[in-house]
Amino acid sequence: MKAQLQDWLPRLVLGPSFLLILFFVYGFIAYTGYLSLSDSKMLPSYGFVGLDNYDRLWKLRHWTGSLKNLAIFGGLYIVICSVLGLFLAIMLDQKIRAEGLLRPIYLYPMALSFIVTGTAWKWFLDPGIGLEHTMHQWGWESFEFNWIKSRTHAIYTVVIAAVWQSSGFVMAMFLAGLRGVNADIIRAAEIDGASRVRIYRRIIIPMMRPVFLSAFVVLAHLAIKSYDLVVALTGGGPGKATELPATFMYSYTFSRNLMGIGASSAIIMLIMIFSIIVPYLYAELRSDPKR
Repeated sequence: MKAQLQDWLPRLVLGPSFLLILFFVYGFIAYTGYLSLSDSKMLPSYGFVGLDNYDRLWKLRHWTGSLKNLAIFGGLYIVICSVLGLFLAIMLDQKIRAEGLLRPIYLYPMALSFIVTGTAWKWFLDPGIGLEHTMHQWGWESFEFNWIKSRTHAIYTVVIAAVWQSSGFVMAMFLAGLRGVNADIIRAAEIDGASRVRIYRRIIIPMMRPVFLSAFVVLAHLAIKSYDLVVALTGGGPGKATELPATFMYSYTFSRNLMGIGASSAIIMLIMIFSIIVPYLYAELRSDPKR
């Protein structure tokens, strides 16, 4: 009896949480999938229209524009965060004296919400009150930095704010990977006369492929679902210059009252995330036979 109770106790403890996750996460994913196949407008409707919403979605210029913006934003965001995070991690890996102070400073932005980050950078980049205004007050009258008001440059301001927020987190991931490299391998390379740069380039960085993959998955996921940062920083403007799939989904669902199209865009975003996470999980499970 006691053995049976010990076997069932973990299931009884985890059971309610499992059921709640099953209903509120996977249940609503399934419900969104059904809405994407319905003729829902302002309120949910149950008239089945098949793939009509997806067909209409891919014909919308705003949707294809949001995907182009996502490609620009996501590509720059992932690359810059990875390079900057690796650079900061290598610098801190040199056992500098101020490491205990610098590490929290780099990690601090990740503790802020994207709403706070977007609002702060909006003030900083606004030509009327931010950096440009300050430079003019200091006497640099020719200084211009109005990217946030430009249709062609506004998307890059979103990249700047997002990189500032996430690069410290990526740095922490790479720093943990660097500290996990076997010191004997590094010592043997130093004895053979390899320079520090060559050790990092030929030995340490190739051994950190799993960390690079993990960082890519996390950053890609954050890029695809980016909403609050864009809303707080640019509101999707000027025009539709910084609209991303997440802001498109919200706009068409709650502002334009086209819930069916909004739901179909949400399912497309889910497919994007699954196309990144599923291969990653498969590679992780395949590399560890014990799992």
